[in-house]
This record gives sequence, C-alpha cells and structure tokens, in this order.
Amino acid sequence: MNAQNPIWNSLPVPALVVDDTDQILRINPAAETFLNASAKAMVGQPIWDKVMIDAPLEEAFHRAREHGTPLFVNDADVGTGDGPPVQCNLQIAPLADAPGEMLFLISSRELAGRMTRSQGVKSSAKSAIGMAEMLAHEIKNPLAGITGAAQLLSMNLSPDDLQLTDLIVAESRRIVKLLEQVEQFGNLSLPQRKPVNIHDVLDRARRSALVSYGAHMSIIEDYDPSLPPAEGDADQLLQVILNLLKNASEAAEKMGEIRIRTYYEHSFRLRRSDGSGQPLPLQIEIIDDGPGLPRDLEGDVFDPFVSGRENGTGLGLALVSKIISDHGGLISVNSVPGRTVFKLSLPRASKETLLKYEESL
Repeated sequence: MNAQNPIWNSLPVPALVVDDTDQILRINPAAETFLNASAKAMVGQPIWDKVMIDAPLEEAFHRAREHGTPLFVNDADVGTGDGPPVQCNLQIAPLADAPGEMLFLISSRELAGRMTRSQGVKSSAKSAIGMAEMLAHEIKNPLAGITGAAQLLSMNLSPDDLQLTDLIVAESRRIVKLLEQVEQFGNLSLPQRKPVNIHDVLDRARRSALVSYGAHMSIIEDYDPSLPPAEGDADQLLQVILNLLKNASEAAEKMGEIRIRTYYEHSFRLRRSDGSGQPLPLQIEIIDDGPGLPRDLEGDVFDPFVSGRENGTGLGLALVSKIISDHGGLISVNSVPGRTVFKLSLPRASKETLLKYEESL
C-alpha cells in the first residue's frame, strides 16, 4: 500500500507495514501520533525494537507470514518504551500484492479516545466553555454585590461571626477568579507570529517561577544552544511555560527538580488525516520528578474542567493546549510516578517571517 494513498493516510487507527525482514516499510499518520515518532525516524527500523508488544508474538507472526494467513491478538499491552503501554487488539495480515510484507493494525477504545483528543478540544468541552463565557459576566456582577455586603456586615460583627463573613468574601473571590479564567480562555486572541528566541522565553519563565510558586524547586536548564528561532507569539508562549512550571511545582509534595530541555528534531512533523503536514522541529520538554498524573486522567488533562488537584479549575492545561494548537504546534504528555514529561513541538520561523521582522526593525 502506497504511503501517499489517501485511504492509508486517513485510517483512524495506527497502521504499519513491515517487509520480509521485519523492518518497518511504512507507517500512517495515526501510527506516528501513537508512537510519538515520525515516519522518517521509524522506516527501516526493526518492528520489534520500535513497537513493544507484551505477548509471545514473533513465532506466530512468522507462521502467519509463511502460510499467508491473518493473525489476531486481543488485549495485548502495546507501547514504545517511553511511556505506559496501552491495552490493544492487533490485526496482522499479509499483503496480497507484496510477498513477505505484513500489515499491522492497532486498535483499542482507549487509543481511539486518545487519537480523537489529540486533534483538539472535544466539541462538548467547547460547548461547556461557550456556556460558561456567557454566564461569567452575569455571575460576576451579583458576586461583587455579595462580597460588598459581607464586608459591610463584618464591620459590626463579633470575632466569631467574622469567620462567616470572611468565608463569604474568600469564596466569592475564588469564584470570580475562576470566571476570569473562563473569560480568558474564550477571549484569547490568535498569536501575533514573529521570530521568537525560545530560550529567552524559557529564562523569563524560569526566573518568575523561582521567585514565586517554584521557590522550593530546583529548575535545571538543558538547552540546545544552536536552536533556531520559533515562529509564534512570545507572550503567549511565556504563558504556556509558566502554566507548565506552575503545574510541575504544585505537583511536588516537597522539594523537587524540574528540568527544561530543548532540542531540534529534523524529522518531526505534524501529520493530518488528509496526508498534509507541517515540520515541527523545535522541541521543548518540561520534566518533573513528582508523583505523576492520575492514570485515569492522563488522556484527558488537556480538556477544560479536568483537574487532578483539589480545588483545581482544570483550565490551565486546556489553555496551554489551545495556545499551542493556535501556533500550529503539538503538545503531548507522558507520565509515570517519578517522571512526567510535557513535550511541546513548534514550527521554526520561516525565511519570510524572519525577513518581515528584520524589515520592521
């Protein structure tokens, strides 16, 4: 099956083709997303080195190739070695027009949900945000009145009763803060794209974190000094990094370590279901040694109103996801106890963007 075939590129499940020596010949965009690796990095590599399958499969696989019969494996743990495996069903079959070549299809309910989420915020979540935006302004006005009334009452109350009015004021302010976050999410403007020195953004975020919520953390720089400029909005990208550093700091139960890593990956591309794509070579990783994400939330952490923390609003990571999506980039997370990695993949500033920026100076 030709890698440029629109049917191949549009398959909603990960699919790979291997040759008669078990090396990967082709992978589709869904498989690139699942494996978190580009086709360029995968093609020519042994399938058993790149796709970890927790099942005694190789002997049965070679028999299926020899006899030209399909092979079905249910409820096998499939992963890449870089994160927790996913329980999947495998369908493996010989290609009729290519002797020795075998097609792998990987499917599971969890994986289907993960693939859908990777394409953007779900429509139901968008509806919830839209409704919250409409209500936010109307709710903030009466809250201001409630807060003012409680403060007036407190002027003539005993110390014991003051606890009640203080609670009213504190909770009202907390609700207002939540509503402001909802409004910020809905009113975020599109990025003003310019060449951005990623390391300048990271340094600003690091300094800010160390004098506030991240004061108890050790934040280590692991930068690629040759990284070229990104194309994006420096202020919005700063907001993204601050959010991720804040999450990592708050997840730590005591003093911990956050590593900020940057590197360039020539072959990394965002592939869409129609076969089109965009290079995203600039990689930023925020790595912490905290307890990790709750397993049942890992696939949903970028959805609005999903939070693993008590009193969390669940809007921070949704906002991060929206900003990166508006930049044409990609965000992903891998989390196990003791190591959580949020990875941002961004486009490099084009020659046209660099030229326009230089002309504007």
